[in-house]
Amino acid sequence: MRPMSSLLRLALTATLLFACAAAQAQGWPNKPVRFVIPFPAGGSTDIVGRLIGEKLGQSLGQPFVIDNRAGAGGTTGSDLVAKAAPDGYTLLMGTSSTHAIASSLYAKLPYDATRDFAPVSLLGTATILLVVNPSVPAKSVRELVALAKAQPGQLTFASSGNGSVSHLTGEYFKSLAGIDMQHIPYKGDSPMTVDLVSGRVSMAFGTAVAFLPYVQSGKLNALAVTNAKPSAVAPGLPTVADAGLNGFEALQWFGLLMPAATPKEIVDKLQSEVARVLRMPDVRERLQGLGIEIVGSSPDAFASFMQAETRKWGKIVKDSGAKVD
Repeated sequence: MRPMSSLLRLALTATLLFACAAAQAQGWPNKPVRFVIPFPAGGSTDIVGRLIGEKLGQSLGQPFVIDNRAGAGGTTGSDLVAKAAPDGYTLLMGTSSTHAIASSLYAKLPYDATRDFAPVSLLGTATILLVVNPSVPAKSVRELVALAKAQPGQLTFASSGNGSVSHLTGEYFKSLAGIDMQHIPYKGDSPMTVDLVSGRVSMAFGTAVAFLPYVQSGKLNALAVTNAKPSAVAPGLPTVADAGLNGFEALQWFGLLMPAATPKEIVDKLQSEVARVLRMPDVRERLQGLGIEIVGSSPDAFASFMQAETRKWGKIVKDSGAKVD
């Protein structure tokens, strides 16, 4: 019998690998999935992640166990997922901070935001509000800028952490407005909001998820949204660009990622299930009520979106001169 040709051996090996991957995906998940949220409990990323995780667990028949791993602007939890086994049992809630800003902001980022992850789906984009404590005598963006120029270095702006969207948006605002404000970083939305409401800090940029309840109760004053167009969740508020800073736009987004080399069949199966979850009426109502515009996307479309966001935030980091402490 003639020996098997190299080409035939390669073909048989590829067929076997594909069959094994398909069988693995068909049986996935057969145990709980670890869902890493790289920010503290109670913040906007956590709220969205818990909603999606609960629905995925119900539909796939295995719990998606929330693991809050906060630290370093979301990079601590992201690094954990980057180094996890690519077996489909570790999932990350990625954000603008972890996968668009970090690569430009950190000199020694412990992971590669592109190479070390398999994109699953962009979930949606959030309305970002510019809010001030009621003790700040400014009722508009123009008045706030004028106040900051009259009192250089006196106003403070809070963020959910060094390298977060709220941090970089504040730095972008300072740069474009030509003002000096002191940055006060916190470990997540919740502690930031506590000090903002109490008046320990002057202002902040953050999601409607975190701030809108306090705006509605009168504990914070909202001046504008940072999105490109006015938001239905905050009717009557102008965009920062329309309110005086031409060209200003900052976007917060949420998306799901797995470790690189996770079998494509598992990624595709999860993406399909995520798309189904995002079509559920109760999920849509909840997310839209939180000021989130639902997207849903293919893995390839999410990868392209992250590349564009990385270029945009890279320019903002460079132009603002922002640095982490």
